[in-house]
Amino acid sequence: MVLNKLDRAPPHYFGAGPALLPTEVLQQAAVELIQYQNLGIGLGEMSHRSSQAIDIINTTKQKVTQLLDVPDTHEVFFAQGGGTGGFAAVAGNLLAAHAHKTGKKGVANYIVTGSWSQKAAEEAERLGADVNIVVDARKFTPNGKYGVIPAQSDWKFTPNAEDIAYVYYCDNETVGGVEFHAPPEVPEGVELVADMSSNFLSKPVDVSKFGLIFGGAQKNIGIAGISLYIIKKSLLQHASLEQLRQLQVPIIPIFLDFPTLVKNNSAYNTLSIFALRIVQLNVEHLLAKGGLKAQGEESKRKAAKIYALLDKHPEIYKSPVAPTARSNMNIVFTIPGDGKEETFIKEAAIWGLTGLKGHRSVGGIRVSNCKSTGDVLPPAAGAPP
Repeated sequence: MVLNKLDRAPPHYFGAGPALLPTEVLQQAAVELIQYQNLGIGLGEMSHRSSQAIDIINTTKQKVTQLLDVPDTHEVFFAQGGGTGGFAAVAGNLLAAHAHKTGKKGVANYIVTGSWSQKAAEEAERLGADVNIVVDARKFTPNGKYGVIPAQSDWKFTPNAEDIAYVYYCDNETVGGVEFHAPPEVPEGVELVADMSSNFLSKPVDVSKFGLIFGGAQKNIGIAGISLYIIKKSLLQHASLEQLRQLQVPIIPIFLDFPTLVKNNSAYNTLSIFALRIVQLNVEHLLAKGGLKAQGEESKRKAAKIYALLDKHPEIYKSPVAPTARSNMNIVFTIPGDGKEETFIKEAAIWGLTGLKGHRSVGGIRVSNCKSTGDVLPPAAGAPP
């Protein structure tokens, strides 16, 4: 079969990020990359401050607000830097907000349940933040690896809640396949920060429980080059630069300064309007599917099928994640035996199933449960019966 240049066979790609996107979203974006609204130029060429770009920014904000039912107490905005840039942005901005509120530097509290929350804590400390590790999940497993979410009775927050600038956690750890199925409980009055890069828009979220939600787009809502933030408006009030220097609070580069970004409607510097337009199209796609309730049910159903197979054949597949902490977005497992994982990956490719190799730091197999993957997978040409 000869495909149109904008067509593709139904993909069954399970890479964690950049991850699979709906074909119809990419087709629309591909056309608009060449020409947008008969302007004679495409999305990658027009000014981020043009009326068309501003309309994309505002419409995407409105659609995200609609999809997540974002309350009036919170603001939606966009930035560069990806999830890794967010590690630094969170530390600088949240400490500055705490300094404005209390006149103190504050202690950043990190719940470490995987490699991404570990990296976030390390980045905050590298910048000069005072960091308290609330819990390190590796200390609660026999092999010293990530795979559990320890009971909250084992967590140790900074004793005086007024000294806590924020509590940070990663809602879904892509490498270790660990996911929180409810937000963690934190001391009263303390702001909760969530990195939701890899499960954002995969399930309903009560935004009111969070001081800040952020994520790089490329794992679940778009392509690389843009990040999405939802912040409590009260956290946009920062101490002065002079006060921050006196308190030795890290001062964030201005392109990641939240008050500056919000004041300039996410366009203080050159935002990738093409990447943002893909976010808009993807959010509209989810709204048309029935919103996050429908998407959450679909994600659970697909993940349950895979976990049922793993549990049915423990003599073949080994799951390193505690059942209560299993991710619906990133299902990880190993296949013990010399060369068996390599054989699995090669034979899966014959069936058209790709992107299954685990993260380079841990190996194994990883099935990333993207929104576009189907339930019935037709065999590729030449597949075994």
